[in-house]
Amino acid sequence: PRVVGSEEQTEGQRSTLECSTPYVCPAGDIVLRWEGYDPRVSEVSGRVQLDTGGVGHRLNLTSSFSWKDHGKKLLCVVSDGSKRASTEVVLRVRHTPRDTRVSLSPSSGNIGVGDAVTLSCEVGSSHPPVSGFRWYKDGVAVGTERVLALRAVRRQDHGRYHCQAQNALGAGESPPVTLRVFSAEVTASPAAEVREGTATTLSCDVPGREGHPEELTYTWYKNSAWLEEGPAHTLLFPAVAAGDAGYYSCQVTNSQGSDTAQAIGLSVTYPPRIPTLTLFQETQGGRLVIVLCAVDSHPPATLAIDRDGTVLATSGAQVALSRRLGVTSSRNSLRLEIRDAGPRDSGRYGCTASNVHGNASATKVLVTRAAGLLIQPSAEVTEGTAVTLTCLGTGDTAGKPLYAWYRNGRRLQESSFPTLEFPSVRGDDAGAFQCRVRSGNGSDASESVPLRVLYPPRQPVLSSFLQSRGGRLGIIQCSVESDPESNLTLQRGDQVVACTQGCPQATRPRVHVTRSFNSLKVEIRDVVVEDEGIYVCQAGNSQGSASAAVDFKA
Repeated sequence: PRVVGSEEQTEGQRSTLECSTPYVCPAGDIVLRWEGYDPRVSEVSGRVQLDTGGVGHRLNLTSSFSWKDHGKKLLCVVSDGSKRASTEVVLRVRHTPRDTRVSLSPSSGNIGVGDAVTLSCEVGSSHPPVSGFRWYKDGVAVGTERVLALRAVRRQDHGRYHCQAQNALGAGESPPVTLRVFSAEVTASPAAEVREGTATTLSCDVPGREGHPEELTYTWYKNSAWLEEGPAHTLLFPAVAAGDAGYYSCQVTNSQGSDTAQAIGLSVTYPPRIPTLTLFQETQGGRLVIVLCAVDSHPPATLAIDRDGTVLATSGAQVALSRRLGVTSSRNSLRLEIRDAGPRDSGRYGCTASNVHGNASATKVLVTRAAGLLIQPSAEVTEGTAVTLTCLGTGDTAGKPLYAWYRNGRRLQESSFPTLEFPSVRGDDAGAFQCRVRSGNGSDASESVPLRVLYPPRQPVLSSFLQSRGGRLGIIQCSVESDPESNLTLQRGDQVVACTQGCPQATRPRVHVTRSFNSLKVEIRDVVVEDEGIYVCQAGNSQGSASAAVDFKA
């Protein structure tokens, strides 16, 4: 049979293929038919010509072909019983790209920031061939190649992607595919810096969290320490406090793995608390007063120190009312030094702290002494040093003042000389010294100032005792006077019996040792003849050493 028709068909348009034979057998069993077509959308009609104009049998197949028929084979068959002959027709159906879809790689597991991802536009069928591609992310064009390559995924690459494949007849569009970027991020609402008492929410999110196909678990951390874990992606502070400030991060986990967000700093601002005001008057000489003010606030506060309402120093600018004043400021701290202090510097000192959220203040009363006491060369000297104690007045006393001296509260002397001298000081001279200045305007006493004299051990006092009642108990005790404290060692011959500070000694079950300041007591139970002998007590400190011996008899 012979087939006649268009070489190509267009999808959606009806076309006709004619199958014919140049003969007709009216009385025979010869059959002409079409095979391979879809009878639901096709019509078959035949015509027999047997006249002077010609002889032939024509069978027309009229159908509306779809893209799925492209490449399909139809047969025009003529048969006579078991004999048959056929002609094959391969359908070429013109259609826009069909069965267009997106292939995502990798197709499983979490995709994190920095991962490489490819999206390929796959076309099931197109005739004529595909001539171009277009990519769209959330409806916005992003590419024109068949493969959209994301070499290092960013968080903002999360979204719904689809592609269009184009040929001369039109375009085919794929269903959208969601690229899920599994990347955790912490945000703060209403802001990362809030005032104390504000309702604040920290949220831990991954892109597309609400449409995520599986349940997520959130683990919260504050300053790298575990805080809580559960399905809630938010951390709520109904009224945020200063103690809530810090660095917060979260870890989001699903069945494929986890991702930890970069920490975000939560800053809580608040007004100044009550300042801490410290007043210090130097006892050695008594001529320096230090006023220190410190406060807790955020942001940092501006500090001001005043005396009886007159501002002496501020942290914003250094106010120098006189050369006697020195000002040092740092974050939330202000220090005022008053040199050559005297009664004129007495009064009520106040510290005021203020920032954008409020202010606070504190006050203290300072009473400065007119008299001061100075020890030279130092308040701590070695025995034999020449020491001078000077009673310092304000320099404005009327008449000729008298100076009275006290040691440990006991009066030593009174004279018109402001000094007390020790040409060669001894250990017995140590103590707490005080002077009192008396003049026509009255009197004033200095603070007590300790004088420490360092001296070597004196001759140790070593005693022994044997108690026979209730068992034989021997007691050997060594004590000494020295400053600083001495290390005491009790020996018998070359053998160390006991000591006050880490020296080697043998373990003796019968010997019990009691140690105290500059004293060593040794008890020997069940004394035997072998315990007899000469015992030596050696005392030593940084200034020197001394020893004593005793003959212990059982």
